[in-house]
Amino acid sequence: MENKEQLDQEMNQAVEESTANESTQEEVSEKIEDVIPENSEQKLEAEVAELKDKYLRLYSDFENFRKRTAKERLDLIKTASEDVLKDLIPVVDDFERALKASANETDSMKIKEGNELIFHKLIKILESKGLQAMGDLIGKPFNPDTQEAITQIPAPTEEMKGAVIDVIEKGYTLGDKVVRYAKVVTGA
Repeated sequence: MENKEQLDQEMNQAVEESTANESTQEEVSEKIEDVIPENSEQKLEAEVAELKDKYLRLYSDFENFRKRTAKERLDLIKTASEDVLKDLIPVVDDFERALKASANETDSMKIKEGNELIFHKLIKILESKGLQAMGDLIGKPFNPDTQEAITQIPAPTEEMKGAVIDVIEKGYTLGDKVVRYAKVVTGA
């Protein structure tokens, strides 16, 4: 009898454990279904489609921005000199008037004064735009960053060796940038 009772207890215990395992398995499968519902594939496809749409919109916005800025840059380059040219037109007009007036003028001093006035007007316009002539270079050491040596001649004095002896063409800077290098003769 004892064996029979012992067997009954063990069976009851086994049934309880299996029931507990079944309920745990059911709980786990319910949790899995909560995490991954049956239509999860459809949800993932919808999410992928949404992200793809966002990507395409962002990409096309960026392409439009890139094209627009490239066009603006080209327009700016084309019209960058417009301001300078507008300021130079009065100088051209002055030269035309001076040429007409000098055709009938016999006094060379008046012609020279008129040309000097136009020249100074042109220099003022260029300086207002930031163009600066390089200062007096004669006697100063040769600087390859701002000057171009055309030739070398024997230096008249010992301190003129390696220095600028003569300036063939003036150099010009626009801000810190050299627009035209000064063409100079140096002492050897």
